[in-house]
Amino acid sequence: MSEERPASIPSGLVVELSRAKVKPGAEAEADRWMRMLNDRLDECVATLDRERMAIEIVFRLREDGEDHLFWVTVRGQDGAGLEHTLPIDRDHIEQAKRTKEPGWVEAEPQVLMLPEPVRTAVLNWALRDQ
Repeated sequence: MSEERPASIPSGLVVELSRAKVKPGAEAEADRWMRMLNDRLDECVATLDRERMAIEIVFRLREDGEDHLFWVTVRGQDGAGLEHTLPIDRDHIEQAKRTKEPGWVEAEPQVLMLPEPVRTAVLNWALRDQ
C-alpha cells in the first residue's frame, strides 16, 4: 500500500475498508453476530464516542461459495479500540473469533468525498480533543 495520504483525507482521520472471510461452515455464526449487533445497537453506538468512530458500517457479501464481512469505518486516529471490560465489546470479540478467519484484508483509501455539512460533522466528532 502507498504511504502517501490522499489530500482529501485530513491528518488524524482514519478511513478504512476491511474485509474478513467467514470461516467455512460458520455462516450461521455470522448471522448471529450481525443479529447481535443489530439487537444491541444502543450498546454498540454507546462505544463509538471513546473510539472516535464517526461512521461504522458492516456489509456482507456471499459470492462464489464464499462469505465475507466488510467493515467501513471513519474515525479519529486517537480513538480507543475494543475494550474487554465492556460486555458488548467482549461479546463482539468472542463472536468474531467464532465467525471469521484471523486477520483482515485492508483496502487503500483513494478519495474521501463528503458534502461540507457532513464533512464538518465527521471531523468535529472524530478529531475533537486533538
